Amino acid sequence: MEFFKIKRDIPFMRHALWFNLVSFITFAAAVFFLFSRGLHLSVEFTGGTLMEVNYKQSADIEAVRTTVGKLGFTDVQVQTFGTPNDVMIRLPVQKGVTSAQQSATVLSSLCTAASGTMVGKSSPQDIQKVCRASNQAEPLELRRSEFVGPQVGDELAVDGLKALAFVVVGIMIYLAFRFEWKFSVAAIIANLHDVVIILGFFAFFQWEFSLAVLAAVLAVLGYSVNESVVIFDRIRENFRRFRKMNTQETIDNAITSTISRTIITHGSTQMMVLSMLIFGGPTLHYFALALTIGILFGIYSSVFVAAAIAMWLGIKREDLIKSTGPARKDEDPNDPNAGATV
Repeated sequence: MEFFKIKRDIPFMRHALWFNLVSFITFAAAVFFLFSRGLHLSVEFTGGTLMEVNYKQSADIEAVRTTVGKLGFTDVQVQTFGTPNDVMIRLPVQKGVTSAQQSATVLSSLCTAASGTMVGKSSPQDIQKVCRASNQAEPLELRRSEFVGPQVGDELAVDGLKALAFVVVGIMIYLAFRFEWKFSVAAIIANLHDVVIILGFFAFFQWEFSLAVLAAVLAVLGYSVNESVVIFDRIRENFRRFRKMNTQETIDNAITSTISRTIITHGSTQMMVLSMLIFGGPTLHYFALALTIGILFGIYSSVFVAAAIAMWLGIKREDLIKSTGPARKDEDPNDPNAGATV
């Protein structure tokens, strides 16, 4: 399926040096901000208080988020889990305030917002878990309150880095077996370029980096390598078909012939991700934002970075084709597709 077909190849590789210079500057800026500002890690990595509150009716997440926000807590995560009645609240560590005090303060405010009162006194030693309205009903209840220590966050960070390393190694092995080691190196450089730039955006703007964002980064790795595989596969096919083309012309033809597919695939994906970004609310905001940045730079890196690096590494027809025999008797000697065998 093609929206349009370009008859003349676009000379992408003629300007590859300039495109990659832009990529290098962007990559260097991302690395600088990562080291100078660092990532703004969420409660899942830094530790904090975890609360589970059960409402007798469906919880209004926005109202809960507003109530907790008025208490002066920053970077609070509020989301439903299990059922619409159950709400999970993550509070960051505050100096001079214990986890029990945080829980008591939040629970009291939520109870007041639900037109109820706490039965007895909430204290740091004994949190009253029951909130009652004037008709003796219990609009909400604290199911669980616990402190998540920084050591758990360190473990999550290490596991996340391990997952990233396994993905990178797996992609390199797959591409090396399917294509050639030069394509493998080119794809990994391009994909890590996407990951570092995403992290650079989060470091520069100090957006919250959570497990959901880490999942988005890993998803971008797989998504970006898919585009690289499509282009690499077309390059290999072109080496088999067009014997008179040099490497640069072969790559230009491969990228040009896959443009329509790229627009359809990435356009559809980007519309879905933008929908999550606009309508998904705070819970999906940074997840969708990371995917949006990753998809945009993934297209750029697959076309201009990966293909160019493969060309500079000296990829050639002999690397991908076992042999090229003479043209058969029934073939036109002027046919550029003639004589290619696998």
